[in-house]
Amino acid sequence: MAFSAVWRLANLGRHLDLSESVNKAAPVGSIKLKVASEVSEALSLGRAVVALESTIISHGMPYPQNLETAKEVERIVRENGAVPATIAILDGTPCVGLSVEELERLAILGTRAQKTARRDIAHVVACGGNGATTVSATMLFASMVHIPVFVTGGIGGVHRHSEQTMDISSDLTELGRTPVTVVCAGVKSILDIPRTLEYLETLGVCVAAYKTNEFPAFFTESSGCKVSCRVDTPEDCASLIEASIKLKLGTGILIAVPIPQEHSTSGHIIESAIQKAIKEAREKNITGNAETPFLLARVNDLTGGASLAASIHF
Repeated sequence: MAFSAVWRLANLGRHLDLSESVNKAAPVGSIKLKVASEVSEALSLGRAVVALESTIISHGMPYPQNLETAKEVERIVRENGAVPATIAILDGTPCVGLSVEELERLAILGTRAQKTARRDIAHVVACGGNGATTVSATMLFASMVHIPVFVTGGIGGVHRHSEQTMDISSDLTELGRTPVTVVCAGVKSILDIPRTLEYLETLGVCVAAYKTNEFPAFFTESSGCKVSCRVDTPEDCASLIEASIKLKLGTGILIAVPIPQEHSTSGHIIESAIQKAIKEAREKNITGNAETPFLLARVNDLTGGASLAASIHF
């Protein structure tokens, strides 16, 4: 199955000694953190739990495809021996683990749910709003309840022309300060991948590639950028995570798993679409956290749906 390389990592918990870090979920300060009973029980027993973001549900694809994809991802996590913990903010309450009804609610809300990075959390909670968590917010909440592994499609990074816009995703700084391992298909190829990797190096983040020496580019298997760390088995990944935890490095780990070749989008087609989408974004003055959803949507349109299909198959 296309997901197998990633979801085999769902069993990492059995390879790690989490006895020192896993506790029953409790309120964080005076803010109530709602942890699903299934997730809470799994954490208390030291079972594997995999965190999942929710922006892909609300902003990544239309309803009902978003709901079907969210359910499918959770099903695959369970089939591989772990408990899925989709993270979101509902009615001002951070939730770690969503029920089917809550998943459907978020899917129907779509873009009416606020795209929530770390900087937005306090605002969404204070206003009693609904927030779909990005990589940075998902990592933070996962860390709060001691979930060590988070799986997503692709992370944000340094945007192209960042020397003019200073547009750098908070996903990167979160990786530099939050000890959660992020497993994904690399950095979205709408971004500047070489600069993203340089920035992660500056932050002290270990970047590993799964069964390859080259960093993948989300829609395609390769980016032309080499990595210094290669892992070839789930056990290799577990050893890497365990060493980071025991050394108390305090940083995240990025494990990039290439999208299977049969679902990879042709490199020249995707690059041509990206360049056109970026030009349109500049002409329309679309910047900040609105830029990535716009670019992904336009690239999907320009590739006739091939980029979205690739995202789902990862």
